[in-house]
Amino acid sequence: MIAHLRGNLLVKHPNQAIIETGGVGYDVTISVPTFSDLPAVGGEVSLHIHTHVREDQLALYGFVRAGEKQLFEKLLTVSGIGPKLAITILSGMAADEMIGAIRGNDVARLIRIPGIGRKTAERMVLELRDKLPSQPSDHEEVIPAITPVEEDVLSALLNLGYQRGPAEKALAAASKAGKARSFDSLFREAMGALSK
Repeated sequence: MIAHLRGNLLVKHPNQAIIETGGVGYDVTISVPTFSDLPAVGGEVSLHIHTHVREDQLALYGFVRAGEKQLFEKLLTVSGIGPKLAITILSGMAADEMIGAIRGNDVARLIRIPGIGRKTAERMVLELRDKLPSQPSDHEEVIPAITPVEEDVLSALLNLGYQRGPAEKALAAASKAGKARSFDSLFREAMGALSK
């Protein structure tokens, strides 16, 4: 199993990175926080990898922070949550916020994440409440995105299944502040507007 990749970043999108190492390009599914932490295309990157094997597919899921990978793997233990939904969950809420919501039985907060209904949120709380640390193990400041931020936020929203019209309106509302913003903060604000 592949557990770690280090190499040159060939391509990056809000949900995908292609990393070349040893002459091979690995297609890795990533979360929005990991996308925000990636260097510019061409830079060296190091990702913690979860290899997911099914009879018809081998998929790689990558994380800059080991704590995010651990949370991803905990989410996979919840009945009804597969890797795709786990990535969406990690993209929809900061890891420390999610841990706080799960440990605090805050189902209302969890169902604001796209793709999470009341039953899944209740299962997350029930099955993970006692298995999560009180703080993520390697909390760091988020590095602002270095590509055109609004374009990346819109791409991320469309990849999560939102329609272009509502996604553009939510992005416009989130961008009104006019100051330079990180991808993470702009993305979460747009997601918040869409979930109202």
